[in-house]
Amino acid sequence: MRKNLVVLLITITVMIMAAGYAFAMPSAGFQEINGETFDEWQVCRTRVHGADGFYQLSENTFRPVIIFESLGENAALAYSTGRQFAEKYADEMQRAEEIFYFVRDRVQYIPDADQFQLDEFAVNADELMTTIDKNGVGYGDCEDSAVLLVVMYRGAGYRSAISLVPGHTAAFVYLPDYKKASAVFELDGESGWIWAEATGSNNPLGWVPKQFVNVKLAAYEITDEEINIEKPVKVPAVAVAGGGGGGGTSSLPYPFFGIVGFLWLTSMFRRGRRR
Repeated sequence: MRKNLVVLLITITVMIMAAGYAFAMPSAGFQEINGETFDEWQVCRTRVHGADGFYQLSENTFRPVIIFESLGENAALAYSTGRQFAEKYADEMQRAEEIFYFVRDRVQYIPDADQFQLDEFAVNADELMTTIDKNGVGYGDCEDSAVLLVVMYRGAGYRSAISLVPGHTAAFVYLPDYKKASAVFELDGESGWIWAEATGSNNPLGWVPKQFVNVKLAAYEITDEEINIEKPVKVPAVAVAGGGGGGGTSSLPYPFFGIVGFLWLTSMFRRGRRR
């Protein structure tokens, strides 16, 4: 009897812990429309594609609109935490690494299916940072870590970008003098962009999965844009591994997307990637 009681208590504790992080959503105004979840900005959190999807992904472009929920006039905890890193670390290279390690070590990778019982659910940078600030750890998949990274980098004074490839998304930070990266990328011909892959517990800043070297990637440099739920008009930049370890470029044509790539991305996006 005592053994059964202990097992029951452990089970209840695990269920409570799971519920605690699965529904730790500080943003107000979530509503369900036709089986999809929308936030207070009318961004769909359960769909990556379409004009109201959180990445506004289409056949030939994307715009990570969810990031703009934590920048500009909406800047809050994630952005201010980036500013705290800027105040603490004067050295630009050390600061970039410390921000990367913070996200890598504080965000535990978990698929959306396990956390939310949904194929896809994106959290914005402030929601994830609020959970970290409260519990010391947060939970998310590849886009959640990447979104938090680019917002914190912006708050710390860096240029940052989101990279999108079939089945995966990651962050870029502009560090032209960084010497530790396995590859240095060019965005529209401008070299110095460093891949930030925070979904692996042992990844260093600048480590790049080999399948993403010497291929063209779609990237979107982040600025303080308005949240507009409309068809994006800005064409994503082309990111390719350039000098500094990667070498060469791909012969793949641009636009990077196209109907085949679009379908591949939308079908595989939810899977994320870990080292």
